[in-house]
Amino acid sequence: MVLGFAVLLVCQLAGEIASRGLGLPVPGPVLGLVLVVVGFAVWGRGRSDAEVAASPVARVGDGLLGNLGLLFVPAGVGVIQYGGLLRAQASALALALVGSTAITLVVTVLVFVFVSRLMGRRAADEAPGNGGDAA
Repeated sequence: MVLGFAVLLVCQLAGEIASRGLGLPVPGPVLGLVLVVVGFAVWGRGRSDAEVAASPVARVGDGLLGNLGLLFVPAGVGVIQYGGLLRAQASALALALVGSTAITLVVTVLVFVFVSRLMGRRAADEAPGNGGDAA
């Protein structure tokens, strides 16, 4: 467990150093998460899913995800603390929420259609008799 936390913290530290050192507009923890994903991809190559899931980093990640609700307590306290400000800006917040939800839905549909067409085209190219590699 200590090894898993150490790996996660080292990845976060490396991401923070890269973000601040290079002046990137991406937060350090996000870069650290990318490092964890790349590390798992490289380390997990050739290993079974059970072996990867039993790694110290995966077990710590499962523990953190299991208690994710606790991590939202500070955000909940902030909402209560700034309740008056939220009430004063309620219409703007509602408009932003509805607008961003609509934009998210439209973009999701467009990406789904694009990927579906791409996968359909790829499946048609790979089908026997269409010049694909399947024989």
